[in-house]
Amino acid sequence: MSDATLRNVYVTGGASGLGEAVARAVVKAGGSAAVLDLAAPAVECPHVEVDLSDTAAAAAAVERLVAEVGPPTALVCAAGTDVCGPLEEVPVDAWERTVRVNLFGTAAVCRAAIPHLRPSRGTIVTVASTLGLRPAGDATAYCASKFGVVGFTRALAMELAGQVGVTLLVPGGMRTHFFDGRTEQYQPGPDAELNDPDDVAASVVMALQQPTGCEIRELVVTASTEPSWP
Repeated sequence: MSDATLRNVYVTGGASGLGEAVARAVVKAGGSAAVLDLAAPAVECPHVEVDLSDTAAAAAAVERLVAEVGPPTALVCAAGTDVCGPLEEVPVDAWERTVRVNLFGTAAVCRAAIPHLRPSRGTIVTVASTLGLRPAGDATAYCASKFGVVGFTRALAMELAGQVGVTLLVPGGMRTHFFDGRTEQYQPGPDAELNDPDDVAASVVMALQQPTGCEIRELVVTASTEPSWP
């Protein structure tokens, strides 16, 4: 498998959590990463600071990276956010921002990257969630956005067949800062087993390294005791 598949991997949300783990795994595997996020990444790599809830800004950030480091050989859409609570109690702006970052932001960077990925038949990896396959109360924004990512990705894979590889990653809970700031009722329980994001990132690298024309369509990666799967 050629290292060319990891030559220039764009990662959204690469400053923390799974995105940071993906950027680190790409570099460790001998590739190079470029990050799009609100903050600068800890991994030393080119980056653009951008609010991915802004569709126009997300598209412009992709083009800026293309100008600075060249076209991507792959795109990993790992940026994500959440807001918990009953629908009528969650502020409208926070609810809609969750959908804009998780779904609209994913669509925006994919739209901008596809023309640059076609020449190399590169790969897109989107990141949904086990809560994109089964619902949970007090998570309407997150479920709506991640169910949307699942449908978007499956449709995109059909649309780009033979042109750009498309993989849907469905991770369970991970040991990241994703749960920080939540009230106790929305925190993982004291006995919860969460995956190491580095382990999940390894599955992303594996998907990116598939030979041209061979694609991993969907990956579900969870801790063995993940309660939201199946």
